[in-house]
Amino acid sequence: MAKVSGASIKNIVVACEAGMGSSVMVAKQLAKQLKAQGITVTHSPVNQLAGTEHDLVLCHRSLGNRAKQAVPDSVVVMFDMFLGDLTIAKLVGALQAGQDISDD
Repeated sequence: MAKVSGASIKNIVVACEAGMGSSVMVAKQLAKQLKAQGITVTHSPVNQLAGTEHDLVLCHRSLGNRAKQAVPDSVVVMFDMFLGDLTIAKLVGALQAGQDISDD
């Protein structure tokens, strides 16, 4: 299980599968919520994660294994629903509080 200090996170990548844009919505929502913490949120296809600058990867559970294979030394947090997911809400709260973040 990988772990990172929430206080050290400056770049989050939301991984997608070149789909319907749901991950873009998540990235935009997170960017607004984490702006005060100085955290940049971008999004990338899961097969291009290795080329991204990130401290944490956030992705739908269906992409979790692929994300972990692409960036095995990174913290990968997986969620189940694109809107209203409790995992995302907990992640935002932990980042705002500077708490440690662990992957699934």
